[in-house]
Amino acid sequence: MSVEDIIRRKLTEAFHPAQLEIENESHLHKGHHGSPHTGESHYRVLLAAEAFEGINRVERQRKIYAVLSEELAGPVHALALTAVTPAEAARRNL
Repeated sequence: MSVEDIIRRKLTEAFHPAQLEIENESHLHKGHHGSPHTGESHYRVLLAAEAFEGINRVERQRKIYAVLSEELAGPVHALALTAVTPAEAARRNL
């Protein structure tokens, strides 16, 4: 199973998102210091879920980091997050 598949499964199970987009950006960091050169190390995630209602941005990110703690301690070097409610996603046209 790819790292992207693991991220998708864990986030889906934890947050039951209305919207989930995962973009592998590892190719953009090829040759950068700290990059493990695996092709599965840098990701951009858009997660829209009701679970974020009433929770500030920092707490939303903490919740996501907790769910992905194994991946962040291992193969994932960088994770860019957009964590919003479905209403916020609609207002921002995400």
